[in-house]
Amino acid sequence: MTRRIAMLYPGHSAEDDYPVLAERLGVDLPVTHTWEGPTLHDVESLRALGTDDQLHPAAAAAGAADTVMWACTSGSFVYGWDGARAQADRLAVAAGVPASSTSLAFAAALARLAIDRVAVAATYPADVAAAFTDFLGGAGVAVTALTSHDIPSGEDAGRVGDAGVRELARSVDRAGADALLLPDTALRTARLIDELEDELGTTVLTANQVTAWQGMVLAGVEAPDTGPGRLFRG
Repeated sequence: MTRRIAMLYPGHSAEDDYPVLAERLGVDLPVTHTWEGPTLHDVESLRALGTDDQLHPAAAAAGAADTVMWACTSGSFVYGWDGARAQADRLAVAAGVPASSTSLAFAAALARLAIDRVAVAATYPADVAAAFTDFLGGAGVAVTALTSHDIPSGEDAGRVGDAGVRELARSVDRAGADALLLPDTALRTARLIDELEDELGTTVLTANQVTAWQGMVLAGVEAPDTGPGRLFRG
């Protein structure tokens, strides 16, 4: 039976990454939208995206699932390391199945690969990107270099095409880092990960990729080595 991993996703931007990943991974990744307004990249707005009042009804609306993922990086890391874990714990209780978030998925993926030094190419404004750096520090991961591109919303990030994603990935100094992180679920990256790893010569972890991977881990599904990137081959 195909495992069903519910994706709770704010707004409308790059949710079409999930059918691409589902086909490649052999799982069902249905998307339930948690938020219909703009997904602005400021701390107050991002915290509003990740409240229990937003997430728990969406988990109920998603229906039966083996696991539930809060598919939003910034809507989890703005709560800090402890806050993001508490957010996921409450979501699991509400959903009645294991739950996590994209931020926690990044931390889990880095632990799986034994990587503790990363470069980050962020779509976010500087203060939001700094909050992601602080979150990673809580997981014992050092950020060796960070670029902040000040894209004002998830909708704007969703309009970044393949060429823009490639440019974003190239924008950060990768010296001293063992992986490159692209932390916005509003970026379409699923079809580009293998290409970027080949070009840049490093592990590339993207938000929608790690979210799907962590959902599979929590569901007890063995991730196929045909999945995108070294994360699935490591």
